[in-house]
Amino acid sequence: MSTDERPRTRREQRAAVRADRSGSGPTLDERPQLRHPGAAGAFALLGEVLLIGLLIGVVSLAVVTLPIALAAGVRHLRRYVAADDSRLALFWADVRAGLLPGAVVGLVTVVAALILLLDIDLARSGFLPGGAVVEAVGWAGLAALAVALLLAAGAWSPALGWRGAIRSIPDAARGDLVGTLYLLATAAFVVVVTWALPPLFVAGIGCAALAVVAIPARARRT
Repeated sequence: MSTDERPRTRREQRAAVRADRSGSGPTLDERPQLRHPGAAGAFALLGEVLLIGLLIGVVSLAVVTLPIALAAGVRHLRRYVAADDSRLALFWADVRAGLLPGAVVGLVTVVAALILLLDIDLARSGFLPGGAVVEAVGWAGLAALAVALLLAAGAWSPALGWRGAIRSIPDAARGDLVGTLYLLATAAFVVVVTWALPPLFVAGIGCAALAVVAIPARARRT
């Protein structure tokens, strides 16, 4: 009798049932394996999103470390939904691999955001001519900055690096305009929930990391 044909022990049977129900396979009958097996368990996925949101929050306490925290969180969730090796040790390895260059990206992002916020504040004060136009440009700049950060975080890998991730932003935005709008809505969601109740940043940024994984992988109309 072959290994596949021999009777299973109770422990093996329970493990097979769990793998079948979670979608991580192999399946017990002839059903095809899921495209994103790690996402089959809704509550488990929610827990993982909240956990990774907490870790992103911890790593991004220095603010300038937000890009690498988000990138590492995206890579973790991408591995998780694919039912690949998603040990937290790999999250921390990604953080270490991109921490210093990511901090430079974070510093540039923070400076750009502060300049845009200052422009918006000055436009509202009435000191600048054409204040309404300046304010609109400022908000548009902040929106573009947020979407660019999400796209770069989704593209980053230790092999590609931050320079390659940033260079990929224009092509990624042009290649999926609807997805770019989804990312803009995601960024707005994080800002709104954080403004409403700061501790909700953990859930918001975890959902943002999941959105970066899910939006490019969504089914599209041809």
